[in-house]
Amino acid sequence: MALRRFKRGCEKAGILTETRRREFYEKPTAMRKRKDAAATKRHKRKVSMSAIRKKPPYKKF
Repeated sequence: MALRRFKRGCEKAGILTETRRREFYEKPTAMRKRKDAAATKRHKRKVSMSAIRKKPPYKKF
């Protein structure tokens, strides 16, 4: 019971993902490239979602 609660707490805090990310040294240029790629991906997703929402649900002829 306590182990399950501990696992859930670690998952919510993001400890496991952070330890995996910090497992090996990442060069500053690689870190910058990763962050830029993530920002580009977020922007593209945001633009595509806004384009989808702007379309009317049906077309009148």
